[in-house]
Parts: sequence; structure tokens; C-alpha cells
Amino acid sequence: MVDRTAEGHKAKPYTLLIEHGKVAEFIEAIGADPEDYNFNGEIIVPATYLTTSFFWERRVEGANPLEAVKQDPSKALHAEQEYTFFGPPPVAGTKLTCQGRVDRMWEKTSKSGKTLLFVDIVTDYHDETGALVAEGKMTIVEPQ
Repeated sequence: MVDRTAEGHKAKPYTLLIEHGKVAEFIEAIGADPEDYNFNGEIIVPATYLTTSFFWERRVEGANPLEAVKQDPSKALHAEQEYTFFGPPPVAGTKLTCQGRVDRMWEKTSKSGKTLLFVDIVTDYHDETGALVAEGKMTIVEPQ
């Protein structure tokens, strides 16, 4: 059963190390030209690279904000993902502190008359100085 009191829940912070080799592999995997991500000798990360933070999130107990929502993973669908950057994208070699939160929960009725529960999870990405460099927003939907 979904816990609707989870709205506003902040999960435990975790670290994402942006490793040169992993960024290079990611750029290759998406079929991009590595030169498009080379800026004055530094490798900048593609926007969607931040999605790899979920690999690190699951290694830290209490870091996944969806645990507080208690959705049924067999019914939940990843509906949307977007990123906002508050300056240049991070570069390889950067260490980011990430923290997710349950930003918003709401319902909508589908065309077939079923109730759908939407959950927005927002992850903040801070650099070593504490500056907010990016925000990721993921929307999960589950039929009720």
C-alpha cells in the first residue's frame, strides 16, 4: 500500500564520483562523438549521465526516497525524467553529493476510469563546494 504521508520525505545523501573512464564509456554507449564532450581538455558529462547516480544510491541504505513511498515495483512505471543544470555540467573528476526527496504526489483519472498515482522524486546534485549544480526530476506512475 502506498504511503501518501511520504510527500516531503528526504532520503539519506550519497556520493557520485564522476570517473573519467565511466564517462568515456557512457559517451561511447550513447553513440556520441567524444569531442562533443571535450571542453578545454576536460570531459563534461552528458546530461543523462546523472542517471547513473542510481547505481550509487542503491548502495547506501536509506538513500532511495521511493522506499518511503512504498509503491509496488511490479506496478510502478517510470513515466518521465528531466534534468536542470544551474551552470555548466559537471566534469570528469568531480565528486557530487546527491540527495533525493519525494517532492510531490498526486492522482489523476485515466481514460479508462482508473486512478493513477503520480510521484515526483527530485534529486539534488551538489559539488565539493556545496553549490547546487543540477537537479533531476523523475516521475513514477502507479495504477491504484
